[in-house]
Amino acid sequence: MFTQEQGLYIAHGPNGPISIIGKMANRHGLIAGATGTGKTVSLQVMAESFCQAGVPCFMADMKGDLSGISQGGKMSGFIEKRLPEFGLTDPQFQPCPVRFYDVYGAQGHPMRATVSQMGPELLSRILGLNDTQNGVMNILFRIADDRGLLLDDLKDLRSMLDYIAKNARDFTTKYGIISTASVGAIQRALLQLENQGADKFFGIPSFEIRDLLDTENGKGVMSVLAADKLMLQPKLYSTFLLWLLSELYTTLPEVGDMDLPKLIFFFDEAHMLFEDTSKALVDKIEQVIRLIRSKGVGIYFVTQSPTDIPQIILGQLGNRVQHALRAYTPKDQRTVKTAADTFRSNPDFKTDEAIMNLETGEALVSFLDEKGAPEIVQRAKILFPLSQIGAITVGQRDDIIRQSRIYRKYDELKERDSAFEVLLEESEKAMKEAEEAAAAAEEEKEKAKKGKKQSIFGKVIKAIITAITGAIATIIGTKVSDAVTGKKTKSKTSVTGKIAKNATSAATRTVTRELTRDILGNLVK
Repeated sequence: MFTQEQGLYIAHGPNGPISIIGKMANRHGLIAGATGTGKTVSLQVMAESFCQAGVPCFMADMKGDLSGISQGGKMSGFIEKRLPEFGLTDPQFQPCPVRFYDVYGAQGHPMRATVSQMGPELLSRILGLNDTQNGVMNILFRIADDRGLLLDDLKDLRSMLDYIAKNARDFTTKYGIISTASVGAIQRALLQLENQGADKFFGIPSFEIRDLLDTENGKGVMSVLAADKLMLQPKLYSTFLLWLLSELYTTLPEVGDMDLPKLIFFFDEAHMLFEDTSKALVDKIEQVIRLIRSKGVGIYFVTQSPTDIPQIILGQLGNRVQHALRAYTPKDQRTVKTAADTFRSNPDFKTDEAIMNLETGEALVSFLDEKGAPEIVQRAKILFPLSQIGAITVGQRDDIIRQSRIYRKYDELKERDSAFEVLLEESEKAMKEAEEAAAAAEEEKEKAKKGKKQSIFGKVIKAIITAITGAIATIIGTKVSDAVTGKKTKSKTSVTGKIAKNATSAATRTVTRELTRDILGNLVK
């Protein structure tokens, strides 16, 4: 229910319609309230108003209820009873153009990011790393950048961890100490992340952020993220949405003030973004939120209590809808008081008392005026949605997915020569070179053995020849001596036999000695 003059009609107070001024919609906002007080309906009403104004929205669907925004609503007794309260007689029920997304790819188009896009800080947050392990992660990314290695998915990250661990000594001087204990801790955290199915989130093709900015027939496309499973992994959920915000901030150009935002980003269960979050990361979130409005993006946090949001960020949320809070304990009462103090007071009622007495569908509302100042808080009733309240069927969801302009755009995971492939190729090349070097060394060793055996054989032959030559010389000498002295020469056969026997024995002893020495030498080696 939008008109350029009146703004985006969201609620109805004692003095008439309460609307968000279009050019102030990028000043961010907050929808708060206890469970069951109507936060989801308020979100749906606001998203519908933006949709009709031609502003696309992104929202996480925790229980499937928001999927009904894709279908036209129907008249009911409850709505018919409330029509006079809003000055309406014939509401135009209508659906919004919707695209369904799912990090796991089951209930919508896959949404992926590369490990490089996620960066070391956000990745360390998902993995729950301490400062030392975060330092190793930063070193890993720096080495990958210096070597030109692409980090697409978790197997690339594992390969890099293995690589820097094996070559830690080579990197210590330039990058810093890389402890095997830290690498092991990161590997274990990655294993847990894979067991949660998060490995499906990392890879290519990565999500193109501009697909969130589409319109159809003058209406903004509603991008609805199926978050029922993702919610079971709070760090992955909050870090993923923070990555989306960071991508929006770095991708979109500066546009200054516009009559209407380029995109409205609803961050449901916003408290998860700030739980167990370092001050450095909170400062970064605060910076993104503060600066992203100049890119034409409005961020609306949805949570139970304003105290879930750090004060430095809460102060930037100008458009507020506060549903009922319960105050059964002193702590709850302090929370109510804090929530009341965030509004510009109304002299007609006490804000803290009103918060505890609001009915379902009723809220305290304060939007920014044309000058950017918060209006006096009013007790108002939120409009009813013009689309269906509640979940749609699986068949309806599948039909919408198949009719989408980006159908199958992100479905198929692709591979390219990233860190895993490059390091694997280098490892195989090094292994092949090592095998070739080992084979060459073995060949040289065999040649050396062969040469040594040939040397031994030559010594044996030489010994035999020496022995025979000595024997012949002895025979000749004996014959000459006998001729001079006149002695009778003994049988030639007998003397020759003895000589042959002596020569053979000498040769045998020489061969045995040399072979024994060769065998023992080989055993020692």
